[in-house]
Amino acid sequence: MATAKELDVRWIRRYRGFCIAGCVICIFQVFLAYIFFTIYADEGKHLEKYVINKKSNFELLDDRNDMESSRRFKEAYLTMDDEEDDSPGNSNAVEKRLKIPPDKIDPKIGPGEKVPVKSKIDIQSPDASNRVSANKTSTLRLEELDFVPMCEITGKEAVSAIHRAKTQHCKQHLANITCLNLREELYPHRLPHLCPNGEKEAGKLLGCYKDEKAFRLLTGYYTNLKTTNSPQNCINLCLQSGFPYAGVQYVNECFCGTEEPVSTARLPDSSCNMKCPGDPREACGGYYTVNIYQTGIAKFSPQPPNEVSSAVGGNRPVRIAFLLTLNGRAVRQVYRLLRALFHKDHYFYIHVDSRQDYMFRELLALEMRLSNLRLSRRRHSTIWGGASLLTMLLESMSELVQADWHWDFIINLSESDFPVKTNTQLVEFLTANRNHNFVKSHGREVQRFIQKQGLDKTFVECEAHMWRAGERRLPWGVVIDGGSDWVALSRPFVTYLTQPSSDQLISGLLTLFKYTLLPAESFFHTALRNSEFCGSYVDNNLHVTNWKRRLGCKCQYKHVVDWCGCSPNNFKTEDWMRLQGTEPRSLFFARKFEPIINQEIIFQLEEWLYGPYPSNVSSLHSYWQSVYHYQDVSPQHDDTLGTVASSLARLAARHLTNSAVHCAVSAGKVLEVTSYLHNDNYKGTLIKFSTQIKGREEAVTLETWFRPQNNFTVIHNIGPAQRLKSMVVSSEYDQKEQFSRNLLRALGVFSEPSLSLQVISGTEAHNLTFLWVDPTGNLADVTEAFVDETASISNVKPVLKTPLLPGVWYLKMVFNNRVIAQTDFLISPLQFTAGFPISQQQAKFQHSGSSQAYRARDSPLKDLLEPPDSSQLSRANANSKRFGKDLLQWIDNLVLRFYTVVESCVVSQTVLDLCQSLQLEPCSSTVWSSQAPDPKSTITSINKTTGQLNRW
Repeated sequence: MATAKELDVRWIRRYRGFCIAGCVICIFQVFLAYIFFTIYADEGKHLEKYVINKKSNFELLDDRNDMESSRRFKEAYLTMDDEEDDSPGNSNAVEKRLKIPPDKIDPKIGPGEKVPVKSKIDIQSPDASNRVSANKTSTLRLEELDFVPMCEITGKEAVSAIHRAKTQHCKQHLANITCLNLREELYPHRLPHLCPNGEKEAGKLLGCYKDEKAFRLLTGYYTNLKTTNSPQNCINLCLQSGFPYAGVQYVNECFCGTEEPVSTARLPDSSCNMKCPGDPREACGGYYTVNIYQTGIAKFSPQPPNEVSSAVGGNRPVRIAFLLTLNGRAVRQVYRLLRALFHKDHYFYIHVDSRQDYMFRELLALEMRLSNLRLSRRRHSTIWGGASLLTMLLESMSELVQADWHWDFIINLSESDFPVKTNTQLVEFLTANRNHNFVKSHGREVQRFIQKQGLDKTFVECEAHMWRAGERRLPWGVVIDGGSDWVALSRPFVTYLTQPSSDQLISGLLTLFKYTLLPAESFFHTALRNSEFCGSYVDNNLHVTNWKRRLGCKCQYKHVVDWCGCSPNNFKTEDWMRLQGTEPRSLFFARKFEPIINQEIIFQLEEWLYGPYPSNVSSLHSYWQSVYHYQDVSPQHDDTLGTVASSLARLAARHLTNSAVHCAVSAGKVLEVTSYLHNDNYKGTLIKFSTQIKGREEAVTLETWFRPQNNFTVIHNIGPAQRLKSMVVSSEYDQKEQFSRNLLRALGVFSEPSLSLQVISGTEAHNLTFLWVDPTGNLADVTEAFVDETASISNVKPVLKTPLLPGVWYLKMVFNNRVIAQTDFLISPLQFTAGFPISQQQAKFQHSGSSQAYRARDSPLKDLLEPPDSSQLSRANANSKRFGKDLLQWIDNLVLRFYTVVESCVVSQTVLDLCQSLQLEPCSSTVWSSQAPDPKSTITSINKTTGQLNRW
């Protein structure tokens, strides 16, 4: 047995061993900690603040990471108002903080936009947009082409565009432009910056400077050019963004700024000794040291507009040339706009889209009456975002320069604009700002604007479509700018723009913007910023625009543009306070206004500007808009509308025949179809048609008012059915305005029907199911919709293959596995094909329905329907063979079920007695007819005293 002394010695030895082992472990841990701490300090020890200034939208960033290392996340958050700031020269600078590290920032995510969680973003070098990665390649199917492309085309966007184009001419045009772009032969590589720069030498090295973590020398813009950073690349990028100074730092960092660095921060050149990845012969700063260069441009600030003063009275008032670019059929609204703008000293040059015969024809009569109004004979078919829009604007401006009119400013407007101040106020303001140029800039950081606007992409317009044909690099040497395409430009600047042959800047920009999406939103701004007229730049286009991005950014132009763009909404009566808010500001126009959406706001605005209407003025709250006119060659004939309108004319003639004894009225040609609204509510559709009356040799023109019937019914008044206000199936649903533009609800076999569901507010949200049932009782499709607690309008669109089976369709609303409401709608057989009477063979094909099976054929929800009856299928087969008078009778019987005759009138003032015991009122004496007086939209004589049009 061991003694106590031996035990003590043993424990002492064990204790000593544990101590030695513990000390070794501690030393090793300290060593590891030292190693890791050193690595961490070298790669990313500094936490930075991002600072965003709302006026200049700059980002102050700091990172100290190797290209391969991950970075520490920064503290703070990113919030900025993404709504358009209409106030010119807003200088309220608000500092914000970010939680996003520099190499995790999506350049497409801007101020006010939420950053997706776990997004992995890499900020690209300025020339990276000209490269196509391997995963964006595709193969062109040469067997589909009748030509051989000039080069090998593998870019996914270009290949997709070429295959989707319909004509070989367009395919070849796309291929040629793509090849020129790939060869870098399409665009100029560099353009001159002609704005006076205060003798700033482009590329001049100012020296090496000490930078600070908390206070950057260059605070305008930052990016990480991982593989291409060099002084020249950074200078190019900063100049493009509008900054006079560029700085390279810590190998791959590029900073831009507006202020010259302080001399006290100057260091010996040897302190900036890190090699540039884009040019190893050059130095790209060092650790918190930066090489700073001049970009060759001066610091830019838009001019504030001059205030109107009493001195204006001694100057010659300016004369304005209003360039009206019109589309659509809202002729009465154009008359109303002209009444508000007209003065004998101003000029009106009108371009009407080449597809709008009705608008052009109606306005031609004004050209004969008003010497200061002309219609352009060089008409273009313009599309949203298309290059043709810029071509049209520049051609119109060129004609105005060459005309014998003596104007000082051009202001471009559309039928959707309306003044918010009087003509006198506008003239006084522009007289005080003679030779200034008014444009509205985007107000964002330039590189973000380039990407959001698609300026780094090549777009080609053909087949009334803007095809995206690949990426591109913008020319270096010029500042890129843009914003709104509504401008007010002085005559000297417009003259300069329209004579580009001897100017390298303008000719180069014309080449660039010929293949640019939304070119009119950037061309004028960029030309102004880089020309000798830059000192006349005023950041205010005199407009207030009704941006509601939640509704306006629905990608509603995807059918004409390979891009997802936004569009402003129409002003409505609930927006009145915003229009009143323009009174103290230098804003003179508002947009958009569309009387078929809301006319009351226009009426309210007119009375605000010009005083109340006289009490005896008629039709103040009524509005008519033409839908069809028999003289129109373009747009193409709508066979469905023509079929339904012809049937309604026959039903009107039958109604008149049945209402009188010994009176036989037969319908002839449909002359015009007009939508009629009162108090902003659709009241019906007016059909003007010729008739032949028994016993009368000459034809008589009548107009009949029809109203679509509301056929929806509530079967079980439970749940969402208690909130149901309307349930209408139509087409041409406008997501932005939540409005179906097919007011007549004319649907044919090639239509795309959709449900407009309107509910009042409630206490619960509901998931609803809709069953689309064809005339044979078969379930064609099943769609879903969510209705929250608020009052709302929802749009539900099924996926149905055309041609649709003609006849009466049913739409059933299902809740908790129970049909609680339903409506029916008509898919009309066609009387016409491409405007001509349908042939027997065409009728058989188009009226037999789609050969493809319905996608809902196996849905368990079909058990909620009555089993299809074989007689219904037999009847549909028999109907598909109808032709001639038998077909017309089938159409009339269907149309009669869905429309009601309200009233008829005689267009002629002399023929009132149509036949025995049948006398109709003249249309001009009614309140509903398109022939009724409408003084608010009538061009009258010129007042010799005021120079304006007489209002009454």
